[in-house]
Amino acid sequence: MKPYTTLFVFLISFGLIAQELDKMEPPSWWKGMNLDTVEFMVYGSDIHELEAESKTLNVIKSEALSSPNYLFVTVHIPLNILEGQHKLTFTNTKGKRVGSLSLEIQERRPQSSEREGFSSKDNIYLLMPDRFCNGNTANDNLKGMLETTNRSFKGGRHGGDLEGIKKNLDYFKEIGMTALWLNPVLENNMPEYSYHGYAMTDLYNVDSRYGSNEEYQQLCASAKQMGIGIIMDQVANHIGSYHSWMSDLPSDDWVNQWEEFTQTNHMKVSRFDPHAAAIDQRVFHKGWFVSTMPDLNQCNSKLANYLIQNSIWWIEYADLYGIRMDTWSYPDKEFLANWTKGILDEYPNFNIVGEEWVSDPSLISYWQSNTIRRDGYKSYLPSIMDFPLQSAIIEGLKGKTGWRSSMTKIYESLANDYMYNNHNNIMIFPDNHDMSRIYTQLDEDFDLWKMAMSIYFTMRGTLQIFYGTEILMSNGETSDHGIIRSDFPGGWLGDDVNAFNGNGLSTLQLEGLEWFKKLSHLRKNSLALNSGELLHYIPLNEVYVYFRMFERERIMVIANRNTSGKSIEIDRYSQGLQKSTYAENLITGERIKLSDGTLEVGPLETLILSLSK
Repeated sequence: MKPYTTLFVFLISFGLIAQELDKMEPPSWWKGMNLDTVEFMVYGSDIHELEAESKTLNVIKSEALSSPNYLFVTVHIPLNILEGQHKLTFTNTKGKRVGSLSLEIQERRPQSSEREGFSSKDNIYLLMPDRFCNGNTANDNLKGMLETTNRSFKGGRHGGDLEGIKKNLDYFKEIGMTALWLNPVLENNMPEYSYHGYAMTDLYNVDSRYGSNEEYQQLCASAKQMGIGIIMDQVANHIGSYHSWMSDLPSDDWVNQWEEFTQTNHMKVSRFDPHAAAIDQRVFHKGWFVSTMPDLNQCNSKLANYLIQNSIWWIEYADLYGIRMDTWSYPDKEFLANWTKGILDEYPNFNIVGEEWVSDPSLISYWQSNTIRRDGYKSYLPSIMDFPLQSAIIEGLKGKTGWRSSMTKIYESLANDYMYNNHNNIMIFPDNHDMSRIYTQLDEDFDLWKMAMSIYFTMRGTLQIFYGTEILMSNGETSDHGIIRSDFPGGWLGDDVNAFNGNGLSTLQLEGLEWFKKLSHLRKNSLALNSGELLHYIPLNEVYVYFRMFERERIMVIANRNTSGKSIEIDRYSQGLQKSTYAENLITGERIKLSDGTLEVGPLETLILSLSK
């Protein structure tokens, strides 16, 4: 299917004015959707006074805002409509036909509305398409795209693409991943630093340097056949400054405008502050991220409709497994509720995770659905990201023992789960594309890295892993994002190291990769680890003990941060042990008798034990 159908029609009135119909968005729709009344944005030249009509579609109204070059056409799509191309005809104020545009109406996939989104049963692999694998060098440099490939520049485009991801689906399967979260793949036709994808210039087309809409659709289909879902990274807060809107805004309030550039203060707590000054809240909400990312005004109802429809279109078009929404708290909060509700009304079992990067769990839990709030706000967001736990694990593993165990930081972070509605629908992660890699954060201490991986793969929540974690990728002494997002070794022809087949990896990297695979497959195949309840104990002497339980399956985890072995008295843990008499070490296969009353754990070791009677 083509991204959109374009028909150019010209009308010369008095020899002075040319009216041109260019395209419309969304470019297609489906019959049988819950959202069966859609507001199409039509682009053209001097089209604001045109009226749309159709013989097969129910056109409700045609409206324009301040720009003469946009028309918003509201259309109801009948349930019994035939699949195929349907024509919208446009007439001027004199009733004369100007031209037409075709809208493709499609049949939905079977059970599309019942699709299951990602969950705690998944191992999610986050990757940056430009930095993972260059599967098609022919799309590296394309006419009309402002930035060309420069692999030697850390902040440049390096050539990774959708074909590179698709050709390595077997690798994701091998390391135990069940879902892929790709950093944004939509067009970022910016003159520089466009590789990250967060300055979008077209919300309905994949960046051609990654591939096409059809190739994205094919990637999703191929991945699904292998049991791997695709999670789309979306942005409702801002666009790129080279988006066509910025040269011709549909209305003056389409973006949040200031007399001079005003950057957001990033003070997220100001949203909740009962003592906050209005200007501080306004700057947070309406300030721009950077000068190249205009801040969208979601209070404009037509923009809000556009964004909601855009998300639903991509879910249906690409058969998505989930959405990760960037900069969650920055847009208008009522829009966020309406956007999420609109998606879940269409797909009740779908999952969406919002990025709220703060260390205070009260500010994060506020956004999760069914959480009790004092202000009466109703959020529909199923999942949020557990930034507090990420910080706590780093601090717990690296901290110094004081009057209490450093590992208590992890315990305390998890104790704050009383603030959340759904403990397992919280995304946990060792690191991501915006922070130093976990191996770097742990000072490249391999034993601490193994312990961190052991904790993450046995912890409550939905696990996300950043690409390269499995082979100890690091960013050294720099925090430059271009280095953090370095190329995955083996993704380019001629790479000296190839992580896909292990060639050139160091002995330590190979050991880390095997440890990672064991943990990944263990979590994937254990309902206790990926879906079970958590019972944990206050750490003593830098030893943290917790249990994961699902029906009759019980797993005990003992993490010893000490550089010496410890003997653990098991009487204290009787609630979790439930009179178990044997334990199997799930890493080594060793069978351990529990009747002796103690368990031995080695220095900087994490035991993962399956319990039985």
